[in-house]
Amino acid sequence: MENAILQDNHQLALPPDLWLRMHLQVRQQFVCVVKGDVISLVPKRTMASVRGLLKGANPEGYRDRNERI
Repeated sequence: MENAILQDNHQLALPPDLWLRMHLQVRQQFVCVVKGDVISLVPKRTMASVRGLLKGANPEGYRDRNERI
């Protein structure tokens, strides 16, 4: 488990082995997701980087309800 440190200037310092393993870049943006007392940092991705991510997925039956027109 990695530890991060919140600095006096309110910046969060991540350990170098963590950002190397996760291929994080300087000035990369994150989405902060809070659930209870847990904060998750999710790297923002560009549309180009996620293109083709769901290629081959079957879209049949993905709706959770029936719509009436």
